[in-house]
Amino acid sequence: MAKEKSKVEKKQKLQWHPAFAAALEMEFLENKDDLEFEREHNLNRKPLLIDCLVIKKKKDVAIKNEIGKFFRKYNIIEYKSARDSLSIDDVAKTQGYAHLYKAYGESVNAVRFDEVSVTLIRESKPIGLFKYFEENSYTVSNPYKGIYYIESGLKFPTQIIVGKELTHENHEWFNLLSDNVTKQEMARAIEYSRNVRSKNEKELIDAIFEVSVLANKSIVEELKMGDEDMCQALMEIMKPEIEEVVDTAVRETTERVEKETTERVEKETTERVERETTKRAIKVAVEMLRNLNLGNAEIKEALQKNYNLSEEETLSYLK
Repeated sequence: MAKEKSKVEKKQKLQWHPAFAAALEMEFLENKDDLEFEREHNLNRKPLLIDCLVIKKKKDVAIKNEIGKFFRKYNIIEYKSARDSLSIDDVAKTQGYAHLYKAYGESVNAVRFDEVSVTLIRESKPIGLFKYFEENSYTVSNPYKGIYYIESGLKFPTQIIVGKELTHENHEWFNLLSDNVTKQEMARAIEYSRNVRSKNEKELIDAIFEVSVLANKSIVEELKMGDEDMCQALMEIMKPEIEEVVDTAVRETTERVEKETTERVEKETTERVERETTKRAIKVAVEMLRNLNLGNAEIKEALQKNYNLSEEETLSYLK
């Protein structure tokens, strides 16, 4: 049980960058066929990675999202989580990324200077950075709420996105990349996810929720108090997380049990693996739901729906 708990805790350390990459694709869902997304784009053979590279496939296509109105053909995106700083040195680093991306084109000038843009995203406004811009006579404009264009002082066109200042109705997915999500925002996103049928879109949303739900436990607790289906929705959201832990458990259990058995008891081995795997999955599910402060009544209902347990069997897992 201690080993299982450590795996759950390790998994629940918030990994903001995968969620950001998913949120970025959801932001541009209306133009999904016009854009190509490359996560952690390698600039060279050495480990130098861009958080995300967005390639605009057609020059004259109109990007509907406000953030995308700034885009050129090749767009370098750098994301800073709530705990990361954003200074002039970070700006210089992303300008360096842009120079290297231009330099590593397939032929001379294959990537032109005017085809590259830089976008930096952070939840709160970097006051020190904007003070630097002011003191050093950079020209900064603010065409949309939460979106700032740095119009002079840099080689490549650069915009800075301040998550907290973005309009909620236009950027609901970026709004979830915070530990200050409102009850209404979370409820609306969960409700939207229930109606999604596209496998790719569902995977993107799950990646966002994987971080947002854990970063906003108090909001999740409020929501489940007023919605009897919330526990089931949370189970669905956490399904990829549970499955990953379970897959690891299946491999470990299979290896261990196979060493203890012979060919004559192959059938017994399979049944034993299935039983132990199911038990492990249920224990992981209970642990995760308790980490979200759900009570035994909600957990009991979720277990019975998902694992077809009897009353007695369910109670044995809640001890």
